[in-house]
Amino acid sequence: MSAPDLHNLHAQADALEEEMSEALDAIIIKSTLYQSGDVDPRLPRPPIDNPRRLPFLMGPDPRLPPMPEKPTLVDFFRHRFGPSAHVLQSAKLARDAGHDEKIVLACLLHDIAVTGFIRADHGYWAAQLIEPYVDPEVSWAVREHQVVRFYPDESVGYDYPEAYIRFFGADYRPDPHIDRAYQRARNHKWYMSARLVTLNDFYAFDPNVVVEIEEFTDIIGRHFRQPEEGLGFDDSPSAHMWRTIMMPTRFL
Repeated sequence: MSAPDLHNLHAQADALEEEMSEALDAIIIKSTLYQSGDVDPRLPRPPIDNPRRLPFLMGPDPRLPPMPEKPTLVDFFRHRFGPSAHVLQSAKLARDAGHDEKIVLACLLHDIAVTGFIRADHGYWAAQLIEPYVDPEVSWAVREHQVVRFYPDESVGYDYPEAYIRFFGADYRPDPHIDRAYQRARNHKWYMSARLVTLNDFYAFDPNVVVEIEEFTDIIGRHFRQPEEGLGFDDSPSAHMWRTIMMPTRFL
């Protein structure tokens, strides 16, 4: 698609969003992180145009699918996470290879920060999201896949992904903090758990393979401690993160 076509597409999307926002009964404000890069976050924000004197949105965004009163992990897959073919296929690979169910769960969850929250440092964010609800080995594997994926391991047949050369360039080298984290992970008792996540973390999607989240509800039920109050409402250390995913445009 040409640059003018992209510009027109973005302009149409912005116009549609503005039209939808005007029809709401509350004012929606985009957070600093949402806009940072597109605009300099140090600059003052323009005054809010609110001739109808509407309140600021402090609950669910009516433009998004409603969530159940007590949302589960599967509900987030269905209603808040972006396309999840990658993690679903990764989990299927691990399951079909006969790996332990904890590894299958780690593969299912390793990129939920990308699909539902934020891309940068996604392994760390995903690990924090799930830490109160899973075995420590699962959250550790999800966190450390963030760093071990940049380093080959001949013992299990893991090569540096060719896709990374396309994504980041042939001259890319991990930052020093990533290298330090890898050295720590390499000597950890659960190193192979993180490595198995990367081994099943393939970098191309098979459009002919359709995997549904329902295929993993039993594994989720056995290894993910669903809070009775619902994810986001159980006062865990990461409950606020689930609430942010659930209601991403609240004013505060």
